[in-house]
Amino acid sequence: MPDIQTEKTIYGAEKLTGYLAVPEGRGPYPALVVIHEWWGLNDQIRAVTADLAKAGYAALAVDLFRGTVAASPDEARKLAMGLDWSRAISDLHEAFQFLSSRPYVKKGKVGSVGWCLGGGYSLGLALSEPGLAACVVYYGRLENDIAKLAKIKSPVLGFFGQDDASIPVAAVNAFEAAMKQAGRQIDVHIYPGAGHAFANPTRTDAYRPEATKDSWGRMMKFLASTLA
Repeated sequence: MPDIQTEKTIYGAEKLTGYLAVPEGRGPYPALVVIHEWWGLNDQIRAVTADLAKAGYAALAVDLFRGTVAASPDEARKLAMGLDWSRAISDLHEAFQFLSSRPYVKKGKVGSVGWCLGGGYSLGLALSEPGLAACVVYYGRLENDIAKLAKIKSPVLGFFGQDDASIPVAAVNAFEAAMKQAGRQIDVHIYPGAGHAFANPTRTDAYRPEATKDSWGRMMKFLASTLA
């Protein structure tokens, strides 16, 4: 496991802030745009970003809420509902361009991963960025429009909970079917006994360690095959 360097970084034309974690050395490394849950860019997302760097990826966690971190579900809900989709996608494109331009990042090997709110935006980046090489969605907002899905160039890997009331199994199945109709590469895993936020260890009511471990392993294999 490599040593890593972490730092708060400023990037893009709008001087956006993010949390950057990179393996030590010159690289080049594959890279990931990391997208937070509706809580914002908190310590848990920083820890996951560091774990991705330890696994060999240059990882940039974006801050879609631009400095605000929710302390309660009500505050998180307000932040999520108040987030402008177009502006957020623009912020993600800035992160993608930043990573793509770094000398320590492999050319053409930038992917995305997000959870909850961030899972939907990970898919949103895949819908709008043809240069994205891989997309991982953890229980995020989905899209069923075949014409829109046909624009996706990257393979997509999705993880969902069977008991998730926010992203029900029927919606996941419809998304998977639409992706296949669009001729896109999709791999979906639905975990029995898991609900929303099953991969967040700070959510003791929702956390499912077995599903988290399995999904992480599957994600590592997926990223190794798409971003190598």
